[in-house]
Amino acid sequence: MKEISIVSWNINGLRAVLKKGLNDFLEHRKPDVVCLQEIKCFENQLDEKEKSELEQAYQLYWHPAERPGYSGVMSLDRGLVKGTQFGFGLKKFDSEGRVLIHDFGDFELLNCYFPNGGASEERHFFKMDFLKEFLQFLKMRQKEKPLIVTGDINIAHKEIDIHDPVRLDGESGFKPEESAWMDEVHAAGFQDVFRHFFPDQQDEYSWWSYRAGARQRNKGWRIDYFIASNQILDRVSSIQHLPKILGSDHCPLELKIQV
Repeated sequence: MKEISIVSWNINGLRAVLKKGLNDFLEHRKPDVVCLQEIKCFENQLDEKEKSELEQAYQLYWHPAERPGYSGVMSLDRGLVKGTQFGFGLKKFDSEGRVLIHDFGDFELLNCYFPNGGASEERHFFKMDFLKEFLQFLKMRQKEKPLIVTGDINIAHKEIDIHDPVRLDGESGFKPEESAWMDEVHAAGFQDVFRHFFPDQQDEYSWWSYRAGARQRNKGWRIDYFIASNQILDRVSSIQHLPKILGSDHCPLELKIQV
């Protein structure tokens, strides 16, 4: 077996983060697999020079939303992926470019961007429907081989995962029904990898509002995850947040695993 690095990052716009040093980050860190969320563009909108620089190092997998400038996921791979599925089979979710599924032989990696339910009551119900259907999908898929789910889940699971749990109680992303869904994921045979290794670590966040200097004061939310099937946890070497890496309102996460 060898150790590989998987980075996950909600970049809040691929074209924007390329101008803020994405290629420099990749060149310095040299991850083997990169899962990007909220790319907000189509392949033909990318500057050819920037696209060429990415393609020199990685195979690119695109799954943009049908709606321009919205959502979308993308993965970068150094030849480890054996097969890819675009979406998880439900058109109303797949049309928003929310899930890429990569086969690594003895496990699958899912690059995910969960819906944000804060825009309206309708979007909250859309998100809850997504959570229900996606969990059923995970339960069935896990019967075939272990899974690693990564990306922007848009849920802070527990009070330790949000900077002000009292004031923000009931906000989208920290509603009781969303936390309960995370409990169901654990009950289905999965673990939040970061909390598995660091159950009591405080002040670890992955997203900060652009308002009121939230990032500088570390007033954040932990809503980006690696979630793994229990049977693959012993192959994980490390997991960390990289809050010093700028370019988005989210920071990257890096997981190292034996494959």
